[in-house]
Amino acid sequence: MKLMKGLVVLKKLLLLCSLGLSTVLCADELSTILSENKELLFDYDFKSNELQSDMLSKSWINPVTVRYGKDYTTRFKTGTIDTSSLSVYIDQPIFRSGGIYYAIKYSGALRDANKAEITLRKRQMIGDAVSILFNLKKNRLEQQKMRYLVKNDRIDIRQKKDSYDAGILDSSFLDQAILKKSQDEATLLELELNYLELKQRFALLSSKKPDKLRLPKLKMMSKKSYTQQNLELKKDILRAEESSYNAKVTTAKYLPTLSVQGQYTDGDLNPLFPSNGLNERYYNYGFSVSMPLDINSFDDIEAAKVEKLRAATQVLDRKDTVREEYQWIDNSLSILDKKISLAHKDEKVYKNLLRLTKDLVRAGEKTSLDAEIMSNSLQIRKLDQKIYSIDKQLKLLQLYIRVENVL
Repeated sequence: MKLMKGLVVLKKLLLLCSLGLSTVLCADELSTILSENKELLFDYDFKSNELQSDMLSKSWINPVTVRYGKDYTTRFKTGTIDTSSLSVYIDQPIFRSGGIYYAIKYSGALRDANKAEITLRKRQMIGDAVSILFNLKKNRLEQQKMRYLVKNDRIDIRQKKDSYDAGILDSSFLDQAILKKSQDEATLLELELNYLELKQRFALLSSKKPDKLRLPKLKMMSKKSYTQQNLELKKDILRAEESSYNAKVTTAKYLPTLSVQGQYTDGDLNPLFPSNGLNERYYNYGFSVSMPLDINSFDDIEAAKVEKLRAATQVLDRKDTVREEYQWIDNSLSILDKKISLAHKDEKVYKNLLRLTKDLVRAGEKTSLDAEIMSNSLQIRKLDQKIYSIDKQLKLLQLYIRVENVL
């Protein structure tokens, strides 16, 4: 008895593990859905952003100038005389009224803002690929639905033709039935063309086979999670931080700067001058305090402050946009749920009608064509529910592509 219970528990654990593994695999497949070239391009963007940020964070350090020279002269009767010299020179600011500190902070904010922007672009491209996968599935369902509609159109034409031949029905009703069939067949052809277009668009983004990829099951996230992880909002916050540091760097640029200078020289003495009291190797060093007096300094500082205020206002505007986006998706999902519910009710109605029609067929009061129409209509409403469910996933995808740590 205990052995049986142990086996049951083991089976449940294995089932949970397999489900968890399949979810991870699905996420991994979609996170690497882009083609190798697309992934490489984004990798290069990330790497370039890091390198440029590192360069910017150290841009306040001036380069050390190393110079070696050799001179020749034939001025002396003793022959050609050569002299050589080696010098190392540095002129390095060590205080810029806070400008150095803020320049380092600015480079970090710029790096993070650019990284968020690149991540957002990559996630939007992944979202485009996943959206195509959903639309491919939706297209297949819509094609099935149209085929059922065309079947009903053919039955309708057949029934109206019989009534027309019997003189019961006017020709305009038959014409309308034929026209509807033509329109539905044309819609089916458009769906087939759209399917090929979707596959081509997917091939431009990914080298994977769309039929072999499993679609995620997206769920509604909380407003708090969507706001906290929203990449567009994060990018704007970092841009505002970047603008704030840039305004301080700009102000510090016109304030006093303390610099130190140093030079080491090792060179041959000039034979034209007496060498008494001179060293071949010596140091020069000192310091300087400077402050630029620029006629455009006020405008430059004010322009940086205006950009800071603009970036801060952009954050407030983005928060409103994020809130409205979430509310719009939430309202759209509610309407789609109602459409699914309505289609489900219709499904129940058609099931009852199909059962009743089959009874009437057996009683000789209805034909098999009437039962076939009810059966086709029943399948159409079932397909509608699946189509609306995919529409829900497409709406949710609009949220997921704007946040981190999903897909």
